[in-house]
Amino acid sequence: MAYTETESKNWFTRLKESVAGILTGVILIALATWLLWWNEEDTFKTAGAIGEAELVTQDVQDISRIDPELEGKVIHAVGYADTQETVRDNLFGVEARAINIERKADFYQWVEHEHTETRKKLGGGEETVRTYTYSQEWAADPVDSGRFKEFGHNNTTLAIIKDETLWASRVTFGAYVLPDFLKHRIGGAQSMTLQNVDVNSLSSVINSQDSDKLILIHVQGSTVYIGRNPGSPEVGDVRITFTQTLPSDVSVIAQVIRDTFEPFTASNGYTFSRLEMGKVGTEKMFGDARSENDIMAWVFRAIGAIGVILGLSLVFKPLSVIADVIPILGTIVDAGAGFVAFVIGLAWSLVVIAVAWVRFRPLIAGGLIAVALVLVALSYMKGRKTAQA
Repeated sequence: MAYTETESKNWFTRLKESVAGILTGVILIALATWLLWWNEEDTFKTAGAIGEAELVTQDVQDISRIDPELEGKVIHAVGYADTQETVRDNLFGVEARAINIERKADFYQWVEHEHTETRKKLGGGEETVRTYTYSQEWAADPVDSGRFKEFGHNNTTLAIIKDETLWASRVTFGAYVLPDFLKHRIGGAQSMTLQNVDVNSLSSVINSQDSDKLILIHVQGSTVYIGRNPGSPEVGDVRITFTQTLPSDVSVIAQVIRDTFEPFTASNGYTFSRLEMGKVGTEKMFGDARSENDIMAWVFRAIGAIGVILGLSLVFKPLSVIADVIPILGTIVDAGAGFVAFVIGLAWSLVVIAVAWVRFRPLIAGGLIAVALVLVALSYMKGRKTAQA
């Protein structure tokens, strides 16, 4: 079953909305421009902090005792992240000697999916058809079925269980203690084999009128299933999965402070510290840090450029709406405006990055400015051809 609704807009309404959208476009361009500038500054300063930390880092082979001579120094060391504590989830009675236990809940629910199709009409009007379909599937959170477009897909849940990660309070690294900012970077989570789950305490949180709530609780491997039949889920069933992070070898770069660590603070105010799983050398750890910094720089450059292009598209939108009086003409103008928005947006992004590099990396900035000028020239020639056509 599917539910369909149709919305029609006349040409004047569309034009008014597109003109109002110009302000949104200008704001989006401004925010994306700020993001591009901030990203270049952040990337440059992060790289500076990495390089500065690398210059002062020294390898330490023995961390089995506290060495007073290491106080205040940045070290690289490989050791065993260990704990003697038993981490316990009091709601389920699940426990393990581990760095952490993570509880993840999923809910079997009705989920609404929307498909939108827009058609242009002669005279500049527009018709939007939205089709809503519904399916039963696992969701990370309970779904509010009261907001569904179509009635008859009512969601319930047998229990409200929150996701939670429980940490050992003390995790050692040789003779040292790992602070939270390093401890929380330890990975390698693996499934638990659940034993001695406290089903009696769970029965009190089950939202069911069933007189014997214990029949709704099933323990299988690393999963606690709340529902009648794990092999045939029903709306309202809940699936809770447990993982644990066990003690393991880790490699650390950080500044020694008494029996623990803190991030190294560079001269530019940025901080650096790192933990990687396994036995990893100093050179590779700093190489990985630089690679991650470069990857994040390109991610934010792409986001910023897309933001500028979308903003320009909103600014140019009234042109295509005006031309939509004849739909085919509006489609042509829309395609041309989209191309111009892409070229100018990309050029603007390159200029912003280049200006930022004049501030932070002056030697590379000239090349970017040259590429931006070529893109602007291409956009100008494309505009002239479109106008002649």
